[in-house]
Amino acid sequence: MKIGYARVSTHEQSLALQIDALRAAGCEKFFTDRGVSGTEFHRRGLDAVLEQAKEGDTLVVWRLDRLGRSLSKLVDLVDHLAHRGIEFISLSESINTNSSGGVLIFHMMAALAEFERNLISERTRAGIAAARARGSKLGRRRVLSPAQRSQALELLRSKSAVEVANQFNVHPRTMLRLKAAGV
Repeated sequence: MKIGYARVSTHEQSLALQIDALRAAGCEKFFTDRGVSGTEFHRRGLDAVLEQAKEGDTLVVWRLDRLGRSLSKLVDLVDHLAHRGIEFISLSESINTNSSGGVLIFHMMAALAEFERNLISERTRAGIAAARARGSKLGRRRVLSPAQRSQALELLRSKSAVEVANQFNVHPRTMLRLKAAGV
């Protein structure tokens, strides 16, 4: 049986494109994860696929990055499937582990995907370093002014973080971080 797996990183994204492609590929069952990063390999939908798939089944994904982003974990997962007699197909990359050529393409595509991710990470770090060197302030704008932070710290001596947070219309974690920093 062909089992389809689809994943989107945020709740705002749609699974429709992936599900349509999986349905066209002949998948009879579908498992999904919504709002979960591809770097995480313990996901409710993926775990369910791995639990229910049995020898002779085929796991089908729309694209390799929908299954995961880590080369070593992707290789481990596909090897795990192979040891259990479960084939793997990635539609966009035309990967099919039923053939030795498909296994070769899988390993090449996975290596290229990790290389691309590392390049993006390097460019991001270089951009952040360049912005810092130019004196740019990075990160979110503080929700409390310096005067409000001082006042909140004073209030935290006698009131709970929840009470003070409500007074300043912020989340209690903001107060807990402020208290921990003591600034």
